[in-house]
Amino acid sequence: MNSPRALATAYEEARPRLVRVAYAVLGSTAEAEDVVADCWLRLVDADAREPVVDVLAWGVVAVGRRALDSLRSARNRRETYVGPWLPEPLIGAGAPGDPVDRVTLDEEVGFALMVALEALTPAERTAWVLHDLFGLPFAEVATVVGRTPVAVRQLASRARAHVEARAPRTTLDPATHAKVLQSFLAAAAGGDLGALVAVLDPDVVLTSDGGGQVSAARRPVVGADRVARFLLGVVGRWQPGQRVVLARVNGSLGFIVANGTVAHLVGALTVEGGRVTRIDFVMPPEKLARVAVPGTS
Repeated sequence: MNSPRALATAYEEARPRLVRVAYAVLGSTAEAEDVVADCWLRLVDADAREPVVDVLAWGVVAVGRRALDSLRSARNRRETYVGPWLPEPLIGAGAPGDPVDRVTLDEEVGFALMVALEALTPAERTAWVLHDLFGLPFAEVATVVGRTPVAVRQLASRARAHVEARAPRTTLDPATHAKVLQSFLAAAAGGDLGALVAVLDPDVVLTSDGGGQVSAARRPVVGADRVARFLLGVVGRWQPGQRVVLARVNGSLGFIVANGTVAHLVGALTVEGGRVTRIDFVMPPEKLARVAVPGTS
């Protein structure tokens, strides 16, 4: 049995990565942190029975299993969700002091990819996250999802095909992404319909999550002209004092619409070929409760 202090220290060191595992499975930071807190108690019990040598490795398996259980329950709740359900955004992901997780979040789990993962079954999503994203061997993934290693390999393969089909096909450099975002925001703020249409892909899709609490489109808006007109209508309804702040959203440059320190909307853009192909607005207050608006601390 490890000493309580050593066990607690090891788990605290592993916590950031474990939260990221749970977040990738669940799409919710709040639920991810609950899962990691629950697994701490499980670790204490497990260590009392037999000393846990590698706390991080033990934690990835335990958190993956617990997150899978939570995802299955969450899927039932989301069936009655009002309008589209979008993941909780991560603001400022990828701190310089955490290079491993910066790569994980910036290059692997962008916001559009998190949305794509929502179409997977819980088992497919968990298998893909644990194996493809966090490098867990199929034999260990099998213990998490309760399938054979062969079945888990098939789950991950199906998930991989879906992810590759939905994820951006080209890697965009940050400078180009920032330029497109600035053009997008300038056109929207200036009420310039033509300029806004010009920066949008003809088949652009806008999804807004209001959760039944905030006014939002109940279905995705498709097409450059329709999306541009929808955006200008949204901007026209902004309240006095609201402002747009640039921020990293799941590793890529996005924006927050805020009033003081309170975030009212987080926007994530997917850019391909120099145009915006996808726009996601997250607006439910509970999903934005943890958002720290840059420049207001």
